[in-house]
Amino acid sequence: MKFTLNWLKQYLDLDLTATELADRLTMAGLEVEAVEPLFAGLDLVKVGRVTAVAPHPNADKLVLCTVEVGAETRRVVCGAPNARPGLVTAIALPGAVLPSGMTIRISKIRGEISEGMLCSEKELGISEAHQGGIMELSADLASGRDLVEALELADTMIEVDLTPNRADCASVIGLAREAGSFVGRHLTAPIAGELPALTSANLPFVVQVQAAADCPRYVARLLKGVTIGPSPWWLRRRLLAVGQRPINNVVDITNFVMLEYGQPLHAFDFACLAGGRVEVRRAMAGEQLQTLDGVTRDLNPEMLLICDAEKPVAVAGVMGGANSEVHPATTEVLLESACFNPMSVRRTSRVLGLGTEASYRFERGVDPQLAPQAMERAVRLLCEITGATAVPGGVDYREGVKPRPTITMRVTRTNDLLGLNLDADTIVRHLASIEIPAVKQADETIAVAPPSFRIDLEREIDLVEEVARLVGYNDIPTSLPMVPMCFPEQDAARLMRKRLAGIMIALGFYEAINYSFVGARHCDMLGLAAGHAARCCVPLLNPLGEDQGVMRTMLLPGLLENVRRNINFQTTDVRLFEIGKVFHPVGDAQPHEKMHLTAVLTGRRKPRSPVVHFGGALVDIFDAKGVVDAILDGCRLPQLAFVPASDGEIAAPDQFIRLMVDGQEAGQFGQLSLKVAKEFGIKQPLFYLDIDLEVLSGLPPAVIQCLPLARFPAVRWDLAVVVAEEVRAGDLVAAIYAAAEPLVEKVELFDIYRGKPMEKGRKSVALSLTYRANERTLDDATVGAVHTRLTDMILTRFKARLREV
Repeated sequence: MKFTLNWLKQYLDLDLTATELADRLTMAGLEVEAVEPLFAGLDLVKVGRVTAVAPHPNADKLVLCTVEVGAETRRVVCGAPNARPGLVTAIALPGAVLPSGMTIRISKIRGEISEGMLCSEKELGISEAHQGGIMELSADLASGRDLVEALELADTMIEVDLTPNRADCASVIGLAREAGSFVGRHLTAPIAGELPALTSANLPFVVQVQAAADCPRYVARLLKGVTIGPSPWWLRRRLLAVGQRPINNVVDITNFVMLEYGQPLHAFDFACLAGGRVEVRRAMAGEQLQTLDGVTRDLNPEMLLICDAEKPVAVAGVMGGANSEVHPATTEVLLESACFNPMSVRRTSRVLGLGTEASYRFERGVDPQLAPQAMERAVRLLCEITGATAVPGGVDYREGVKPRPTITMRVTRTNDLLGLNLDADTIVRHLASIEIPAVKQADETIAVAPPSFRIDLEREIDLVEEVARLVGYNDIPTSLPMVPMCFPEQDAARLMRKRLAGIMIALGFYEAINYSFVGARHCDMLGLAAGHAARCCVPLLNPLGEDQGVMRTMLLPGLLENVRRNINFQTTDVRLFEIGKVFHPVGDAQPHEKMHLTAVLTGRRKPRSPVVHFGGALVDIFDAKGVVDAILDGCRLPQLAFVPASDGEIAAPDQFIRLMVDGQEAGQFGQLSLKVAKEFGIKQPLFYLDIDLEVLSGLPPAVIQCLPLARFPAVRWDLAVVVAEEVRAGDLVAAIYAAAEPLVEKVELFDIYRGKPMEKGRKSVALSLTYRANERTLDDATVGAVHTRLTDMILTRFKARLREV
């Protein structure tokens, strides 16, 4: 936001220098990017009066001008087409340095002496326009005066980098309000008192707003007898000082009021509005509009338009249309002052790739109460400058303007947050300095009615921040936090995630990080039943796309997409894991978030090892089980049971195992069914595991025991039994451990055999039992007694028989 110091002083009695004002604004949270004196190098540029013009004897396109500069007369060679006797213009005397770097000297031009240079606005850096030649100044200006003084050019431009929440400071009046808090004075607005009532009776135009949410307020007035022409110098000077290009008096007034109040305006040529109708509506499919920059733009139904009875005439809040712009023959102007939905304008501006001064303000939010004030200011200027007459009445649509609730501010809370000791009266006084109404209450609270121009004030903490700014950040005491000299307690869940990540990486897995936003189609690709819990997703209000419309309920689909991508790039040996949150809806409350560990593995068992040495064996269910075993061992959780099941919806029926603890499922692993794999574009066997870390983190880890090295040797005896096919080898191992024989140190499964001479439905299971005593060397008799008891127990409990060698 650019403004000048003299412009600011029109609304506020300010005795600060430009540098002091910039420092105060920056410390108040309004960062000043630049402070630039304007036209500081034009000391030797004077007002001159051309008294005579003669042809140049040696050049057809040049003339010899006699110029009166105060008491002096100078001869200047000039090529401007508008050089004529009686013209008052700007002359740069010898020694002057122009903004382009050119130094003026007495020199010969085609054989004739030239004692200076008659200048255009562009050559003096006033504007980019030559305006048909050299400057034409008012005939009332006395020759010999400094041009900067005569045109009141001496000023300082200040540029403020506004944060998105300070839309109220995107105007000179808004910045004057802030500056007023520095000097303890209130600003003087150009429009004061009651505004004229805008009744829509007997108007020659009609305004219809289709949706109050898109356009909370729309003010329109009609002016007749408008004369289009150049703006007066004072108006052009204000615009040029802040980098705006003057166009004509009507457009310049709308731009001036926008910079002054922060309220964008737009002027329509009323004769170009079909049916005398203004309609604020969304675009229809296929509509187009050529904007003022000459570009024809395709519109979509999410864009808000200003239309007449037949066609669009403006993109609301962004730019007007070429089909209704003001031109030199315009005599009737319909003036618009409106408030549009910030999100709508922001979205439209981004889609069209069109950013304007108007969209800059509407995107941040414009005060809906500004519309009639800015309208009245612009109407008065139009009547004064263009000779227009305002048609009595107008339209003031305000159905979308909602009252703002009062905010309760606690004095104690404010002091606690800021480390100050302010009383309620002081806080009220600070807020009043920037026109925020506040009333002290009996219970040490303050009732604050946020003004309409401060759309960023929504909560108590916003007001606390305002008090901090107004008190001054430099006046807030600094204190170091108290840090206790003890080791901080670490989050157990975070430590578990870190430990698990280390285990998985050690096993050769790579960690994946996927978006929490996924597509609802993943549940269909997995083939989940209609009532499956994973189908109950949390939808997003503003999704990035159809493939990111819901919060994920499983980590597996994202990993499967990763596997497919790797396979497409001919990386068929893949081991990936992800530790992340899944989300489940809980009525109207926030969704329940659970942390899961999910991993996938496919391809060779030894993916990075030479095939000639390690072979090309593929991973199977036991590799997945080994990963789960490593996780449980690393977390010291031996109490989980492996329970084979056949009801896994995404797993092969005979390759699915649940992890159970105390009747609760803690996870599962198995082979992904070929049908599901095909849905994800995977054509090779893939195994997965999924563990609920919320359940795991609630389990007590086994106590670490440090035992001395064994002093006596162990004895290993084998046990091979024939059992029914449905008997699990793990049950045999568990039964031996459950017998609690003190000499049994370890039980290991080392062989399962099916085939001849085993009958159908039977299998041979071979176990290795390690026996050891801590106080003596075992003999065969002692081991044999224990081994016999265990053998009898196995034969009886599992209806087994010893395998014959």
